[in-house]
Amino acid sequence: MPTPRRIQLLFVEDAPDTVRLVETYLARYEGASFELIWKDNGPAAIREIESNPDIDLILMDYFLPGINGLETTRQLLERNCTIPIVFLTVNKDMDLVVEVMKLGVRDYIIKDDITSHVFPQTLVALYEKRRLQVEVEELEIRRSRLEAMQEMVVTITNEIAMPLEAMKGVIRELGEHAHAEKAQRYLSLIGENITRIEGKIEKLKNLREDKTVQYIKDIRMIDLS
Repeated sequence: MPTPRRIQLLFVEDAPDTVRLVETYLARYEGASFELIWKDNGPAAIREIESNPDIDLILMDYFLPGINGLETTRQLLERNCTIPIVFLTVNKDMDLVVEVMKLGVRDYIIKDDITSHVFPQTLVALYEKRRLQVEVEELEIRRSRLEAMQEMVVTITNEIAMPLEAMKGVIRELGEHAHAEKAQRYLSLIGENITRIEGKIEKLKNLREDKTVQYIKDIRMIDLS
C-alpha cells in the first residue's frame, strides 16, 4: 500500500474547539497525512508563513481577533505568498465568497462541511494542483536555462573552432619538418589536447538537456564528462 502524501496545513482559527474538530476529521482521512499547524491570529500566521517554507496549504477563518481573515489574506498576497488559501466560513455568505475569490483565494469551505468527506478531498485537490504547477514552473525554468546554454554553446564553439583549425595546421607543418624525438613528443601532446578539446566541443554541440552539476557554493557547471 503506498504511503499517504504528507500535507502541512496552516490553520488560522481562534476557536480551539474548531481546531480540534478539524484535526480529528483530517486524521481519519486515509488519502493523505495532514500535519496541522495552528495559529489563532493573522499576524502570527504571517510570521509562520514567512519563517516556514514547508507549508503546503492555508486554511483561513474569517472571524479572527485584531485583523480578520480577509485582511490577513490581503497582507499575505501583498507579500507575494503563493501558498493556496482556503477560506472557512460559517455560512454561504456569497458577498464574502465573491470578495475573497477576487483576492485570489483558491476555494472556500463552510464550517458545517468539516465533518464531510468533501473537506479533506478539497484540500488534497488543491495540494495536488499546486504541486503540479510547481513542477511545470520548474520544467519551464529548466527549458529556459537549456535554451540559454545552447545559445552560449553555439557562440563558444564557433569562437574556438577557427583557432583550433589553425593550430592543427601549424602542427601538421611542424610535424613535417621536426625530426627530433623531443619535438615530436611535444607535437603529439599538443595534438592529443586538441583532440580532447574537439571532443568536448562535440558534446557541447549535442547538448539536449540541462546537465549541470554543483561546482562551488551557488555556482553550477556543465557536466561534459
